Amino acid sequence: MFVLAHLSDIHLGPLPTIPPLELFSKRGLGFLNWLRKRHRMHRPEVLARLIADLKSQPADHVAVTGDLVNLSLSTEFAPARAWLDRLGPPQGVTFVPGNHDRYVRAAEGLAAQVWGTYMQGDAHETFPFVRRRGPVGLIGLSTSLPTWPFAATGTLGPQQIERLAELLAALADEKRFRVVLIHHPPSAGSSFFRRLTDAQDLRDVLGRHGAELVLHGHLHESSLAWLDGPRARIPCVGVPSASGAPGFHDDPAAYNLYEISGKPGGWRCTVVTRGLGRDGNSVTEIARTELAY
Repeated sequence: MFVLAHLSDIHLGPLPTIPPLELFSKRGLGFLNWLRKRHRMHRPEVLARLIADLKSQPADHVAVTGDLVNLSLSTEFAPARAWLDRLGPPQGVTFVPGNHDRYVRAAEGLAAQVWGTYMQGDAHETFPFVRRRGPVGLIGLSTSLPTWPFAATGTLGPQQIERLAELLAALADEKRFRVVLIHHPPSAGSSFFRRLTDAQDLRDVLGRHGAELVLHGHLHESSLAWLDGPRARIPCVGVPSASGAPGFHDDPAAYNLYEISGKPGGWRCTVVTRGLGRDGNSVTEIARTELAY
């Protein structure tokens, strides 16, 4: 059995020293939102409890689906790299970025420069990339791009979508359990200002080539949707923010473990959700779901 852990939307806090000139942009509005409520929604102590629990579990690999930082400040990237290093080495942790990791155009290239070893494939390729771990083939996609104020959309673009089709076909030939990692959910129903703009194109590729699992974040909630595949439906699973404090409209902090076994035509996957208990302090198992293939 191979165990894959999945967490998302880390939103590391507190904010580091802010270069004043960097607030003359969308970052300024984001900073006001942080002061107004987000510093209470995303709590370092909650994240620490969740990670301590994760490290006590028998995970073979960890996937993080975006929003490691908050405003893409130049001073946020090095502390976030240190956090990734504490989570695990690049060969044991895969990261794909979210909208907060490329919040403004001025942050272009910072994530790749500082976190690059966590965001590349076995052949050191960038998005879309492939990592092969045991029976699993992880495909990393980036939907991260700067957007207008009050918008949090994502886009893949035709090059990633075209290459994804090739990778899905190749990994199917290798008889691997294919896991697509993406920040924005590809399922329909996201609000206009938070959607994946080319979600239909992605669903079309998945409908033709299939995948065994799609993992995402962005919505700060536990979710399970089913996408059309060529022979069977594809489970599309989202997790809450890993630093999410209870008492807000988002789901409290949680992460998933995917217990993967079997082989093509007979894959088995159990999703174990671990998160904050009712006391808001301890982390415990809160759900167990069998995915049917």
